[in-house]
This record gives sequence, structure tokens and C-alpha cells, in this order.
Amino acid sequence: MKKVLIFFITTILLFSFTEFGYSQLTGRDIMIKVDEQQDVKSQYAKTKMTLINKRGKTRIRDVLRYEKSYDGEKGIDTKTLIFFEYPPDIRGTGLLLWSYEDIKKDDDRWLYLPALKKIKRIAGESKNDYFMGTDFTYDDMGGREVDEDTHELLGQDEIDGINCYKVQSISVDKNNMYSKKIGWVIPEKWVVFKVDFYDKRGKLLKELRASDFRNVNNVWTPFKLHMNNISKNHQTVIEVEDMKYNIEIENQVFTKTTLQRGRVK
Repeated sequence: MKKVLIFFITTILLFSFTEFGYSQLTGRDIMIKVDEQQDVKSQYAKTKMTLINKRGKTRIRDVLRYEKSYDGEKGIDTKTLIFFEYPPDIRGTGLLLWSYEDIKKDDDRWLYLPALKKIKRIAGESKNDYFMGTDFTYDDMGGREVDEDTHELLGQDEIDGINCYKVQSISVDKNNMYSKKIGWVIPEKWVVFKVDFYDKRGKLLKELRASDFRNVNNVWTPFKLHMNNISKNHQTVIEVEDMKYNIEIENQVFTKTTLQRGRVK
């Protein structure tokens, strides 16, 4: 299933790989385990987003996120709805995402801007644009199927005292803005602890780190994420204030009607 990376990176494990006997796993095997660990039917999250520019000036955003798995029903993998609640000048701004199981099919994305009272479809060529001044692209917001990338196990590595598998992922889509991503995966818990994003020239573009790990409904969840955009000298920090998994969410939530209304209820 496609999963939004930023809401499922998690906990710390302080044991060696040999103790677990996973030495024969491939890069793809590891990422499948990460995907399976994140497998939930639905999720709701309330978050505070802080944007930090090169002068240290901050802007605060309050954000609600709803997501539901459709397990391939009519080819759909997941549907996601994101709303901004604060500040007042962007309240009601929303993003609707429909992700598909077919890795050759682009996600459908719609952006609603209350000031214009108009829904804008985000075309495939715009998926690499940054979303609402953050350091996450539209493509980042939608998550990825495991096989949208090829995965190579680079070895075992220790980062901040944590033993991890180091996995390189390269998109099968040549138009993807990243030449590669390097992720550090904690075994046994099967979560990604850190990700480095590289641009088309092979230069480090962004770094994503997670902290404040909590177990929510048996899903380990980071309650703080920090994306450092090195190329733009800009940062986005996401702090989770409330998170729920496997709750009932009506299908009507994930429609353009709800998107234009600017709220779920």
C-alpha cells in the first residue's frame, strides 16, 4: 500500500543485526516489511506544521489529515484529504489525493484555494512542486508503492547509536525529481528512521529525521518530523498533536464536494 512516509517513521532498536538473523534480506524485502508494518485501514491526524526560513523566521500551520485504504477497489489504493485550519488566511485550503495500485498510473491530486473559490487539478508534471510553502512535494505527500522504486541494500550502518539497514531507493519513473533516496531502516520494528534525498545531479537535497516515537494502536508513530531542505536553506517541522488509526471514515470525506466545503463536518 502507498503510505505517507511522514506519519509512520518510528522507534529505536539497540541490538545488532546478527541477533535477528535477517542478513539474507534484499533491499526490496526490507521495504516490503516497512510497508507491512504501516498497514492500517484508516488514519486521522491533527498536526502543527512550522515553516522556518533561512533567517529563522517561522510560520505556523495547523493541519488535519484523513486517509483511508481501499485495498485495490476499482484500482484505488488509498484516498487522502488534508485541510489547513490555521492561520485564518488559508483556513479551508485543502488537498485531495487518490493513489492507485498500478504504479504506472499517476495519482490524482486536487487543490482547493478558498480565496479563489476554485478547485485546481495538480497535473502529473507538477507533482515535484513543493506543497503550500513546505519542504514536501505533492509526490511526497501521496506516498509510494514499494515497486515504484528499485531498492538496494547498501549494508548495515549505525546512526545516532541505532543499528540500521541502509537502503538505496531509485524511482522507476525517470521524471522523478530525486536521483535516489537513502533510507535507514530499524530492523524488527521495520521503520525508517532517516531519509536523505538527492537531486538529479547526485547532490544532497533534503534530509528527513524523526523523533518522539509513540505506540498508537500497535503502530509505532513519530510525533515529530524534521525536513531540512539544504538546497533552499529552509525547514519544515511537523508535530503530531493527535493520531488515530483504524477508525471509521465515510467515503464521502474523500470527494471534491468535501474538499470545496473546506471541512469534513
